[in-house]
Amino acid sequence: MPGIASLGAGLVALGAGLGIGLIGSKAMEGMARQPEAAGKIQTAMLIACALVEGVALFGAVVCFMGK
Repeated sequence: MPGIASLGAGLVALGAGLGIGLIGSKAMEGMARQPEAAGKIQTAMLIACALVEGVALFGAVVCFMGK
């Protein structure tokens, strides 16, 4: 059923969006509290965002492959 796969892919995208939003929010808060650590925080944030995107892509592929 294509409807179920689309629903699953939409939920994966929603989860990834919320995850990346929380990562960005907390990174900005950390940079505001400790400006001298901004470089390290930004690097960690980018790595975490890339990992979340990778999991989201994997989840979307699984949703569309599984019937």
